[in-house]
Amino acid sequence: MPGSQDAPIDFYIDFSSPYGYLAGHGIDEIAEKHGREVMWRPFLLGVVFAITGQSPLTSQPMRGAYALHDFQRSARAINIPFVMPDPFPVLTLAAGRAYYWLHDRDPDMAKRFAKSVYHRMFGEGGDISKPAAIVAIAEACGADGAELADALTDPAIKERLKAETQAAIDRGVFGSPFTIVDGEPFWGADRLEQVDKWLGCGGW
Repeated sequence: MPGSQDAPIDFYIDFSSPYGYLAGHGIDEIAEKHGREVMWRPFLLGVVFAITGQSPLTSQPMRGAYALHDFQRSARAINIPFVMPDPFPVLTLAAGRAYYWLHDRDPDMAKRFAKSVYHRMFGEGGDISKPAAIVAIAEACGADGAELADALTDPAIKERLKAETQAAIDRGVFGSPFTIVDGEPFWGADRLEQVDKWLGCGGW
């Protein structure tokens, strides 16, 4: 099978993804159980939708109503809070840019930030679309807010998120969450059980 058995697990998410929020509460624990690390890789799902022709799940007839019910049920199943934000979906440009800026400086802080963004969005129903909200979340994680605020408009940081999104597309990532383990792709929060099993037995 491709990849090294000690290679990081790639965890692709869009911060406006409810199922990404749900999976974010289990992926690191599964990886730790098997002696692995997880690389969280935010990308822009809207760019992918332009290729696949999909639309946000909640806007789809019939499927949207089911999803709204399932988000709540799935959160209760793993005992985490879930509040559907309004408006939804929202732009996640600032969150994605901030994540990679933080990651280049302190990967552990970046992961705390990612989880805090998700909690603000779906644990509290807050708006994460504004740069000021993102800076406040990052500051609470220990970042220099003023420095980050300036970085969010830096062309290099903007290009970084674009490049990460394109890299995700090049790997066949079409949804959030999307987990890649040693080259094997798993789409959806409901595939974490298979990710766990795959890591335990080396595939099937």
